[in-house]
Amino acid sequence: MPDDEREKREFVFSDEPQSCAVYAEGVKQKHLLVAADVDRRFIERISADARFATRHAPVRSEEELTAVVGDCEILVTRAYNRVTRRVLEAAPRLELIAQGTSGIDNIDAAAARERGIAIVSLPGENANAVAELVLAFMLSMTRTIPQYGREVLAGIWRRDDCATRHELRHYRTGIVGLGEVGRRVARLASAFGVAVSAYDPYLTDDDFVQRGATRVASLDALLRQSDIVTLHLPLTAETRRMIDAVAIASMPRGSFLINAARGEVLDQQAALDALASNRLGGLALDVYDPEPPTASWPDDPRLMLTPHIAGCTHECKAAIGERLYEKIVAFYELS
Repeated sequence: MPDDEREKREFVFSDEPQSCAVYAEGVKQKHLLVAADVDRRFIERISADARFATRHAPVRSEEELTAVVGDCEILVTRAYNRVTRRVLEAAPRLELIAQGTSGIDNIDAAAARERGIAIVSLPGENANAVAELVLAFMLSMTRTIPQYGREVLAGIWRRDDCATRHELRHYRTGIVGLGEVGRRVARLASAFGVAVSAYDPYLTDDDFVQRGATRVASLDALLRQSDIVTLHLPLTAETRRMIDAVAIASMPRGSFLINAARGEVLDQQAALDALASNRLGGLALDVYDPEPPTASWPDDPRLMLTPHIAGCTHECKAAIGERLYEKIVAFYELS
């Protein structure tokens, strides 16, 4: 889920957060460290549960996380927390990492497995929020809303070319990765009459039927036939830089590219170069490599940028808080 930049704070909710206290039933409390900004309702609910000794110390860097993990047995994280081998070594009692987002590419899963540390996450919880922003990008780029907005602010009233803009159903849309977010994008786009195709080698033909997209056999074929391409891939060794300069060059001239997955799946500079050369007609990014981005951006209304907020809505954060608590309790088979 996207990450809100907030003032760093530390709240201690247990009377003795550094001790292994015992609650009324005679069961040891589990030391739980919330190292990320999560929904306040999660904090309130977990801190009110006497089975957990909860400490809230949101941090950003690997260095900070290493310094605070200490004696925690449960570590609550989000995508911006880099849970490296070094962090794990600093937490000798760690049993469970509870990730408040869908992906876990920020966690050294191999190092966790070596230690027998379990990982739970929330796949699909932010899917609707992400899909809605993707549709907003699609509509904004195809109707050139940012450009018109700039012109009106500048006192320009130009309507002569409005009939050159198309309704969304005019555009063939290709989805790379038909998981929880991709399937919701397919459903929402279909409501506009869009012909939706997708590439995902890990799904069956029946999956494609159920998820409302036409199967395309290869990534290259999908890129060549799509006017709008939207990326919904997890970050893995296979998907890193999957959409590079060669892939972008295969897309139809004037097509639109959206990345609301992970910054590393796209060669960002290649995409910017394609926009500058008019190979792309629009580029929308919600994710970057690195985050926050260090690149300088062209002053181009065809470029739409948001600060990794696709999955950040009131409803999504509330649901994640509830599910995260439930998953932690279920892991320990507590009722």
